[in-house]
Amino acid sequence: MSVYRVASRYAKSFMELSMEKSSLEEVAADMQLIAKVCAENRELLLLLRNPIVKFDKKIQILNLIFKDKINKLTLSYLDLMTKKGREELLPDITAEFIKQYNDYKKIEVAELFTPHVINNDLRLEFHSMVYKLTGKKTKLIEHIQDDLIGGFLLKIGDRQIDHSVSGKLNKIKKNFTNKTHISKI
Repeated sequence: MSVYRVASRYAKSFMELSMEKSSLEEVAADMQLIAKVCAENRELLLLLRNPIVKFDKKIQILNLIFKDKINKLTLSYLDLMTKKGREELLPDITAEFIKQYNDYKKIEVAELFTPHVINNDLRLEFHSMVYKLTGKKTKLIEHIQDDLIGGFLLKIGDRQIDHSVSGKLNKIKKNFTNKTHISKI
């Protein structure tokens, strides 16, 4: 079975369980924390993928990392995944859980790239822009990208809105290299 299908099934079952236990919000926050820890710790991922390390040692390490930071339901779910031999899929499962949670709550994740920090008024305008395009609440992830020179780049799912100075310069450069301009010699 593909990694996506397995991750999707585990995420869906855990989401349903957390809704039954009225812990969806807590579990969603836990899954975001776990995803962040996995993204920032390559050694942890290597350990989880290592077939030589026994599952009880992996459970012990996961408990040391997350015991006082996450809900007991989430911690027991990590134990179950490890016992089932699915611990190496933890980053995929957390990513799929977050995706399903956002779909359930009708939240659109958008990434905003600007050359400098934006103020609250601009932030509200970007939230409004994403809402008009998707009809969903927005979770805006902001990135500072100096090479944009000015303007912004907004990524919403598979869409990209490029209103950056560097993007416009690249378009002009492309037009000149494609020789679409007319020479009057």
